[in-house]
Amino acid sequence: MEALQTVDLTKHYRSGLFKRKNIIALEKVSLSIEQGEIFGLLGPNGAGKTTFVKLLLSITHPTSGTATVLGHPLGQRALKEQCGYLPESHRYPGFLTAVDTMIFFGRLNGLEEKKLKDKAHFLLEMVGLKGWSKVKTKKFSKGMLQRLGLAQALVNNPKLLFLDEPTDGVDPIGRKEIRDLLIRLKGEGTTIFLNSHLLSEIEMICDRVAILNKGKVVRTGTISELTTQKLTYIIQLSAPVSDDLRVRLNQSNFSLDFKDTSLFVTLRDKSELNSIIDTLRASGIGIESMTQQKTSLENYFIQLMKGENER
Repeated sequence: MEALQTVDLTKHYRSGLFKRKNIIALEKVSLSIEQGEIFGLLGPNGAGKTTFVKLLLSITHPTSGTATVLGHPLGQRALKEQCGYLPESHRYPGFLTAVDTMIFFGRLNGLEEKKLKDKAHFLLEMVGLKGWSKVKTKKFSKGMLQRLGLAQALVNNPKLLFLDEPTDGVDPIGRKEIRDLLIRLKGEGTTIFLNSHLLSEIEMICDRVAILNKGKVVRTGTISELTTQKLTYIIQLSAPVSDDLRVRLNQSNFSLDFKDTSLFVTLRDKSELNSIIDTLRASGIGIESMTQQKTSLENYFIQLMKGENER
């Protein structure tokens, strides 16, 4: 079952007092997210990522298009009761302690008063703030506020969790702990929608991603689908290639590069791979391994944005 589905979701703003200018924040965004997956939304600043989340949570309203979240149309109370949200820029009253902040958000969510304190301490421990529960939030670092923000987003046991830059300002150990927590939540059936500029984080935990640019979806897919260079292979050989064999291989139309016992080959068609393997084996050279070459999600994203912006 789909946890979230949008069809041609669009948001336009009007700016200016006299000359009203139409600003396109999102344009016909259609996405589908399955229950229990971690889905990443990527894009440069101003691409429309935060606007998209605000539309789904009815913080703002679409110009056109439709969406359902957990089977409910936008704006329904039942939808909001089942969602957790960590905004990108969040602030808490500095005079409240961490546990007081959690109790405050628990009350906003209508939780039973007698269970609030125990739940607050449980969630603070879960996000690594066990020893800070009685400390006022004005003394918290940015990374600690991020942890507190994640805890409050979990206070109502959400089925769908929206996180906007959840590891911003968090140290490397903290980022690892948050990643582990998100994977644990996924294992318990929580669907997680993640906005982040830290593409290495996205690459490690997301099942699928969508890339936005100028309000439009330009790519969707699994991490593997986006980062695998489909016809580029690295072949590890049992011995270096002789000069004679190099000459024969270079007479083909393949793109070849040799380095010690490694052969890098880029093909026009996958069937050409068999020809290379047959030639190597006929020359008495064994094949130790063969893998498709991959790029990082960050490199893929940068190249994609360069191509989009040159249009």
